Amino acid sequence: MQKQDFYNDIIEDEIEEVNLREQLEKYLVHWRWFLLSVVIGLILAFLYLRYTTPSYEATTTILVKDEKKGGMLSELSAFADLGMGGGLKNNVDNEIEILKSRTLVESTIKELDLNVDLYVKGNVVDRNIYADSPIHVYFYNKNNVFDKAKFDLNCELLSSNSFRLEDETEADSKEKFILSSKNEFNYGEKIATRIGTLALTKTSFYGKNHTGRFKSVRIVGSPLDEVTEGFRKGLKVEPVSKTSSVVNISIADPVSKKAENFLDTMIEIYNENAAEDKNYISENTSKFIATRLALIAQELDGVEQDVETFKKANKLTDIESEAKLFIEGSSEYDKKGVEAEIQLNVVSSMLDFMKKSTNSDLLPTNIVSDNGDASGLISSYNQLVLDRNRILKSATAENPSVIKLDAQISSLKSNVAASLRRMQANLQIQNRDIKSQEGILNSKIGKIPVQERQFRVIARQQKVKEELYLYLLQKREETAISLAATEPNARVIDAAKAEKDPISPKKKIIYLAGMLLGLLVPFGIIYADDLLDTKIKSKLDLEGKTQIPFIGDVPTSDDIAELIKSESRTSSAEAIRIVRTNLEFMLNKVPEGLAKTVFVTSTFPSEGKTFISVNLAATFALSGRRVLLIGADIRNPKFGEYIDVPSLGLTNYLSSNDKKVQDFIIKHKGYENFFILPSGVIPPNPAELLMSKRVDQLFEELKKEYDYIIVDTAPVSLVTDTILIAKNADTFVYVMRANVLEKRMLAIANTFYKEKKLPNMCIVLNDTDSTKGYGYGYGYGVREDKKPWYKKLLSK
Repeated sequence: MQKQDFYNDIIEDEIEEVNLREQLEKYLVHWRWFLLSVVIGLILAFLYLRYTTPSYEATTTILVKDEKKGGMLSELSAFADLGMGGGLKNNVDNEIEILKSRTLVESTIKELDLNVDLYVKGNVVDRNIYADSPIHVYFYNKNNVFDKAKFDLNCELLSSNSFRLEDETEADSKEKFILSSKNEFNYGEKIATRIGTLALTKTSFYGKNHTGRFKSVRIVGSPLDEVTEGFRKGLKVEPVSKTSSVVNISIADPVSKKAENFLDTMIEIYNENAAEDKNYISENTSKFIATRLALIAQELDGVEQDVETFKKANKLTDIESEAKLFIEGSSEYDKKGVEAEIQLNVVSSMLDFMKKSTNSDLLPTNIVSDNGDASGLISSYNQLVLDRNRILKSATAENPSVIKLDAQISSLKSNVAASLRRMQANLQIQNRDIKSQEGILNSKIGKIPVQERQFRVIARQQKVKEELYLYLLQKREETAISLAATEPNARVIDAAKAEKDPISPKKKIIYLAGMLLGLLVPFGIIYADDLLDTKIKSKLDLEGKTQIPFIGDVPTSDDIAELIKSESRTSSAEAIRIVRTNLEFMLNKVPEGLAKTVFVTSTFPSEGKTFISVNLAATFALSGRRVLLIGADIRNPKFGEYIDVPSLGLTNYLSSNDKKVQDFIIKHKGYENFFILPSGVIPPNPAELLMSKRVDQLFEELKKEYDYIIVDTAPVSLVTDTILIAKNADTFVYVMRANVLEKRMLAIANTFYKEKKLPNMCIVLNDTDSTKGYGYGYGYGVREDKKPWYKKLLSK
């Protein structure tokens, strides 16, 4: 069971795959409509290009001076070492915003008078003649209304000296645009208007264009704000790269010359404004420096006089040199005092040691200075002690030599002590003298900080004033140089140049769009039609949506009441024969000796199941087989539309107990082996009648007498009659009518197939379009229809 489910899942996945070729064929069959639509689209594209004003793009390239990337210094760079001007440095991003500013664009438009355009009338659209106008328009004494004015004047060129000017402005106010009462003027004549004084002059193109080419010129004025906004939207300012200060500036306009002039003039005004800003700052800086120099000169003179007075009062030449000598002397005396203190401590220690020592103790040597006789006496004393100690090793203390040495040691010890005391007294006197001299020097050094502090205050003021004076002198020269040679903010690398080909509309893109539109329109119509059409039309609508075997489609018959004959060569007759052949494969498992039973049903009535049943029975009969056609659609019998049948039949046999089925079977007159069991009288209880055991007995009996049994049953979606007798079928022919049955109704047939309620199901599609079929009847003596060349091409 699991294996079967797995198989079914694989089949369903395969069914869901989209057949690309079938989808393409759905559209290719309408190739003539696609061709016509593409031609129309290309024609519309041509008309659009013909009557659309082209737009040309002009581009200029400039180098913006950027301090971060090696550009020139700003005017405040003179104070850079004081921390001034750091926030006003040139920067590419800042300059780009200035170039895109409304003020700069507006100034450019005013400079070139771009808010006044000249046109000549065309067949469809007017043409701007900015580059080759025969006249030039000037406005003098403009009032405050000029920038907001909107006017439309028609200038008719009368002669080489005069012209006629007519006001065609749709003015809201009652005041006329031209204040003069006349309408003919001479070139160069001043004309009073409500926005200023107007004058028209001839240009170099006048002689070329006045020979009838330009009979009249439209002078159109637009509000400055609107024109400025239009140019700003078309202006593009972009850096070449993040690491470069080169900037590309471009703008698009219907007149290439106008775009070039706009860019060149805008860069010129940009540099002029930058130069004016720089010169303004430099001039103010120069005035400030001159004022400060005069003030600093006075302050510096006063500070230098204070220095002179201070040195005279304190008898000083150089405070730092004298202080250095005092400090060196004080250090020397301090060093000598320390040495004297050390010697005093040493002498005192020696005296204390001698008081506690005996005749056998040695005195320390080399710890007192050699400036007295103490060292010599100590050496002699130690020698006597050494001699005494050596004698005592072999004699006693009462030894005369020892006693003698003791006397000498005691005498010499007294001398050593006296010498040390004399040395101690000398050192004390020396120490007092040193401290006295050190005190004198320290007193002088103590006065130096006050003098030095006082002098430093005065000297600091002197130094600040001197350095500030020199600094201002230097900056005055730098400012003078800056005023003499002001470098522009931007250097033009490439002057403005317009492309020869317009940027819009682009011919290739427009033609491509027209062709694509021509393809998309019929595609969309066909797709929408296919999407909204829910009916089954052909075998293609079944593929991929059902697993039920398909055994053929039957084209629309010219006469549905006419049964198939042996000599029939219509497309529907050939289709019935194909269905019959395919049915043989569906019935190959039926045991020999029993009739092959074919049940024919459909989803709804009027799908042609009776038509298929009758003609299938007829075509089997023509093959020499005994065929029985049974009308099992006992609720709505239709045999009478195809065959003359009696009113008694199947229902009468099932409702009686003593009748034989042979009593109700009739033979078709036009066929040798064609027998019919009509439906009979419509019963009040059809379902109960078909549930009786006589139905099974009927099929069991009839299968032994006939080769084929064709049963016309009721539609399966309306009643259960067909399900009740389905077990007696060897195969079920499920009839679906093209252009009638909706695709969603395939789910009903798929359900019966999966649940196996209708055994051995197969599908026959009825009433298909024979013009889209496979040419049934060709090769059977029927003359082939001649096809037009485009149909032959399509069939290939």
